[in-house]
Amino acid sequence: MHTGGQANTVLSGDTLAELARKHQLAQAVIARLSNFMDVSALRAIADGVALNLDTVADAEISAAAMQAHLPDAEVTGEFDARTDKPILRISRRLHGNIKSSLLTQDFAHGADYAALSEAAKTFKGLLGAGARVTRGEGERQKEARVADFRQAVSWLITQAEGATSRQRYKGLGEMNPEQLWETTMDPTVRTLLRVQIDDAIEADRVFTMLMGDEVEPRREFIETNALQAGNIDI
Repeated sequence: MHTGGQANTVLSGDTLAELARKHQLAQAVIARLSNFMDVSALRAIADGVALNLDTVADAEISAAAMQAHLPDAEVTGEFDARTDKPILRISRRLHGNIKSSLLTQDFAHGADYAALSEAAKTFKGLLGAGARVTRGEGERQKEARVADFRQAVSWLITQAEGATSRQRYKGLGEMNPEQLWETTMDPTVRTLLRVQIDDAIEADRVFTMLMGDEVEPRREFIETNALQAGNIDI
């Protein structure tokens, strides 16, 4: 990858891999939180909008900064009586209805915000005019102009996926012996995780709730936690 601009530095190898790791971490945070937070606001934070929700005055300043990046929404900094803390409220009109999502003080002090903020610091100004990304060598080399690192990673993923095939199995029994060895059994690449139960009573309660004959407790658990789940396999 060529960063463009006056420096036009070449990024490759471990350096590029570490940048890609930070980018993908931020994108994973956005994907997970977008079920109950405004996705454009999360992307704005990853692009450099800072949040300070320590006081209502700080929240109002952060709201003005966020508003500049979200012209199609209404952003306000206010005091939340329920939590007794300042919040950022992002409201959008959709089909005549107002949909609001909140950015809380706990979020602004948490690991997810830190990951997005770290991404903003890493990628701000990284690519300049004329930045481009390449893949392959010689006659098979491909190249694309990119405006930011997000676009560069998206292009690289598209190129890589075009050269690979995917298979999906319902269970290990559907695999051929060679596939089972390569994906699961080979001791040189497999990962073994040990599960230890410290509270047998609580473990039994959770197991009964999720796997037992009573439907209502399971439904309540799903309704309460569905929006916080990630990597759901259906």
